[in-house]
Amino acid sequence: MLEIRDLHVYYGAIHALKGISLDVPEGAIVTLIGANGAGKTSTLRAIAGLIKNKHGHILSNGQDITGFNPVDIVKTGIVMSPEGRKIFAHLSVLENLYLGAYSRNDKAGIARDLEWVFELFPRLSERRVQKGGTLSGGEQQMLAVGRALMSAPKLVMLDEPSLGLAPLLVKEVFRIIHMINAKGMTVLLVEQNAYAALKVAHQAYVLETGSIILSGTGAELIADERVRKAYLGG
Repeated sequence: MLEIRDLHVYYGAIHALKGISLDVPEGAIVTLIGANGAGKTSTLRAIAGLIKNKHGHILSNGQDITGFNPVDIVKTGIVMSPEGRKIFAHLSVLENLYLGAYSRNDKAGIARDLEWVFELFPRLSERRVQKGGTLSGGEQQMLAVGRALMSAPKLVMLDEPSLGLAPLLVKEVFRIIHMINAKGMTVLLVEQNAYAALKVAHQAYVLETGSIILSGTGAELIADERVRKAYLGG
């Protein structure tokens, strides 16, 4: 579904991504793990068109989307739920969700997906008229993911969805990731909880200072001694 080839990204003089290549197969959960500053978020932002690559190519279903603007990338079926949630604090839950569907005009489909989001996140249904900024951290994360799903994506990118959440809510986040994937959506996941991320992943990559140093199935990387020492606490 998604192919990245020799991708280089710079922030001024800082070489953030140093020629990474990776594949995201259709229907899979693919995880990127690595320390802070390794380039995980930069990879997602480059795919989403939020930063421009200096060199390399990004292909979606064989179409070269390198250089597309973010609106057109959403229209190809790729959407991102950003780190830090970035919800609209002064808008209601319902208004935030409808903004996720801004590129769509299929009213019946939007209504159907809204009900699906409320099935995934019953708390959002209960809070539908409440301002986004008054929600708890966990509820805001639900809203950020729900807003992304309202674009009817083929590939949803989740950037640190469990960051700052209590352990019970972290379990809920990964249950939702399973459910999203079971509905047929491809998931590209960046997650600081490396063990949970690898456990759910079909395919995984380890980023270190802007380069991919390891790849394999989630199970293979959990069993890899280098990954265990560096990211799994043993």
